[in-house]
Amino acid sequence: MTQAAESEAFDRRIEPFRTELLAYCYRMLGSAHDAEDLVQETYLRAWRAREQYDETRSSVRTWLYRIATNACLTALEVRGRRPLPSGLVAASDPLAPLVPGERVAWLQPLPDSLLGAGDPAGAAIDRSSLRLAFAAALQHLSARQRGALILRDVLGFSAAEAAEILGTTAVSVNSSLQRARTRVKDAGARQEDLSEPSAAEQRAWIDRYMKAFEKADIDGLKRLLTEDVIMEMPPMLNWFAGVENYGLFMEWVFAHAGTSWRLEPVSANGQPGFAAYRAVEGGYELHTLQIFTVTADGISRNSVFQEPEVFALFGLAAAAA
Repeated sequence: MTQAAESEAFDRRIEPFRTELLAYCYRMLGSAHDAEDLVQETYLRAWRAREQYDETRSSVRTWLYRIATNACLTALEVRGRRPLPSGLVAASDPLAPLVPGERVAWLQPLPDSLLGAGDPAGAAIDRSSLRLAFAAALQHLSARQRGALILRDVLGFSAAEAAEILGTTAVSVNSSLQRARTRVKDAGARQEDLSEPSAAEQRAWIDRYMKAFEKADIDGLKRLLTEDVIMEMPPMLNWFAGVENYGLFMEWVFAHAGTSWRLEPVSANGQPGFAAYRAVEGGYELHTLQIFTVTADGISRNSVFQEPEVFALFGLAAAAA
């Protein structure tokens, strides 16, 4: 086989893992932008080290995960955790002035479109392990605890495989895993407890919410919420819980941003949402991106994003006619 043919064969061998590695790096970093960059770095490192790969020692998948993990651990040494407001500060009054968290690197949503042809319900790209609540809970863990939890509980690697990927021992992996499980449980977002309706049922809840939103129907919105619903709005530090607080804030929103809106459905982290455009002279301008957690009892969380970097991730136009 010629060198060119060998290179093409190597590319074909590693390319199928790109999507699941993106999901893995996102879980580790909490940033879709950073995850995309590190997947590119992983493939560049793999290409440069392709002649060193020994298939008798590990599978291509395990080898790629080790390269990606090393890249993630290095990145996390210089990057702080990416929280959501509810994991950073105490709840606020829904009518209090908005307070920007200008120096905080916030958890970003992951557009479902970036998963390409990957199956969100499959083992490699598990829906519950991408949900914003679980991604936020991972931010409470050290880098190696995150790695152990994701590799073992999400991706199903054995302790020995996870140890190889993390460059440590199986005993160390199991110790990190137990601590990680405890901390995630304490954060209130155990993956196994993140039950949810079907994707179609979730979308139906949000379609009803969108209709009420477009009518500025506060009571209609409130009827779709769980009693302990949370709203948070990075990059603002403000967040609050409860149906009445939610309703008070939405009254403020409609009073200050108007009651004429154009909404476009989106999806991220395996969750439904929409981009909200408010009416301005000559059309509509992009206002927020809203991603929802939907349970059998209704909408339990609305994560509202207003960062230009997040808007760019979803390819959202700044204005609409």
